[in-house]
Amino acid sequence: MAFRLRPDNVLYLFLVFIPVTLVLEYVVHASPTTLFLTSAVAIVPLAGIMGKSTEMLAEHVGAGLGGLLNATFGNAAELIIAIFALRAGLHDLVKASLTGSIIGNILLVFGLGALLGGLKFRRQTFNRTAARLGATLLLLSAVGLLIPSLLHFTAAGAGTGGTEATGGTAAGAGSLSLEIAVVLVACYVLSLVFAFTTHPELYQGAAHHADRGDGDDGGHAPAWSKRKSFVVLLVAAAIVGWMSEILVGGAEEAAHALGMTEVFVGVIVVALVGNAAEHSTAVLVALRNKMDLSVQIAVGSSLQIALFIAPLLLFLSYAIGPGPMDLVFTPLEVAAVAISVIVVGQIAGDGETHWMEGVLLLGVYVLLGLAFFNLPG
Repeated sequence: MAFRLRPDNVLYLFLVFIPVTLVLEYVVHASPTTLFLTSAVAIVPLAGIMGKSTEMLAEHVGAGLGGLLNATFGNAAELIIAIFALRAGLHDLVKASLTGSIIGNILLVFGLGALLGGLKFRRQTFNRTAARLGATLLLLSAVGLLIPSLLHFTAAGAGTGGTEATGGTAAGAGSLSLEIAVVLVACYVLSLVFAFTTHPELYQGAAHHADRGDGDDGGHAPAWSKRKSFVVLLVAAAIVGWMSEILVGGAEEAAHALGMTEVFVGVIVVALVGNAAEHSTAVLVALRNKMDLSVQIAVGSSLQIALFIAPLLLFLSYAIGPGPMDLVFTPLEVAAVAISVIVVGQIAGDGETHWMEGVLLLGVYVLLGLAFFNLPG
């Protein structure tokens, strides 16, 4: 049977950048900027393969555990990239990528889904209760991520600027970050219990669409075997790690060569690379009038980043980094997360979307992107 290129398979064409990157790294010894660009493109389809294998694996273990697997591995590519940046001591890049993933999912992904879906369908609906709960959890996570930053800048502004005061402020922010990380992880675990055990009916719309698959043709390829799904997941994760090491190695020089700050690279570029496959899935299901699933992908991914990935990276920094990371973000990152959470809460509150709301979400994302691009280095 001839291979038929479907819209959701287009990303796999970029797999060619894996051998291209390896040749440039080990044979040609290309510049860090070139390696950064090619490895970034190579990670995009790999993230899609990891997502696909996780979905196939979830089909074999039942709805509850399957949902947990999707929640655990949904942001695996971003986590792997962040771990390599953490090992290199690029804490600012790690925190910027966390910010970018949060605002990218709730503004860019949700916005694109609402815009393109709204152009095809006049009005799209989703479970308002589940969406409002997601927005409330986002607000909680935003508060948890913002408190160490507020403490740091308030104490720094009130202090005399001496070395002892600065050291005390940093130590206080680090200790508070660790305590807040524990609370965030606890809330994340309880949110999984709520979604998959005590109140699964709120998410039945999204689960029903996921079980049917992304296609509307009524007949799709049989699910992969459990062994194949697991092997593909491991292989893809290993190659993502390889590409991530190359990407992180060229991040700083690429930022300077391309006229971008490290914060912009983390917030926009790295976040887009790690989330590209997830972005395409959310938009595709919105185009098929499955807004419940699209919202769950966008909001759920942001929740996972804020409540689980960020604390996990903080814990890991004590073991693999040159020094512990804290949850102190720049003032612009703090404002970006707060603004994004407030905007998506307003739009998700009525349980329906149209194309103009997508325009508004994308407009906010572009404005924040311009602010990060013009941030002084």
